[in-house]
Amino acid sequence: MVLNSTNASEFTNMTGPNALKMDVNIVMLGTDNVGKSALTVRFLTRRFIGEYGDIESIYSHNVIVDGREIAFGIWDSPYSQERLGGSVTQEKQMQWADGFVLVYSICDRASFNAVARLIQHVKATKDYAGGEKVPIVIVGNKRDLHHRRTVTSEEGRLLALTTDCQFYEVSAAENYHGVLMVFHGLVDRIREARSAVKKPAGIKGIVKSMSAVFTRKRTDSL
Repeated sequence: MVLNSTNASEFTNMTGPNALKMDVNIVMLGTDNVGKSALTVRFLTRRFIGEYGDIESIYSHNVIVDGREIAFGIWDSPYSQERLGGSVTQEKQMQWADGFVLVYSICDRASFNAVARLIQHVKATKDYAGGEKVPIVIVGNKRDLHHRRTVTSEEGRLLALTTDCQFYEVSAAENYHGVLMVFHGLVDRIREARSAVKKPAGIKGIVKSMSAVFTRKRTDSL
């Protein structure tokens, strides 16, 4: 398997004749040393690599999920407090992304607090015309280091519940399946978001439109 590092602009959402193919762009966010790169590479290669430098990479990866080919673009970058202020790179990430994986370490409360801030930042920045939910998955990593835990599972679940995100607690070091569930779960949320955009106005919208038409006719006849 080849991991392709490329420019963000090369990834676009395809709307071609192949309805069984789906392009998904994901941005990994979280403070340093929480395992963002380890989670990404574990998903891409099934291997665990513990040490990474501060390297910004965009990977491409194709996989079959529920009978559909999913073309993943995954943007993994070092954490920077400056980016939360609205840097050019951060703006590109927000425009490019279909969904977000927000990672903290269960051994690092500061990284958990940072995720709470990141959620608010993503929701405030990511602009969906229909106002639908932003697909976000919260991941508590390093579950294998439970003896060093400073953030409980209940706190992670509560954060996800109150912010309408999905939550997983995993160990990139020990379990590939848990990491796989993270990315598949995010794909499901992205599908839901896209379906919400395509839904018709519904009965309320139809009634409202008809009322507007009749009101116009009465006004014109006066």
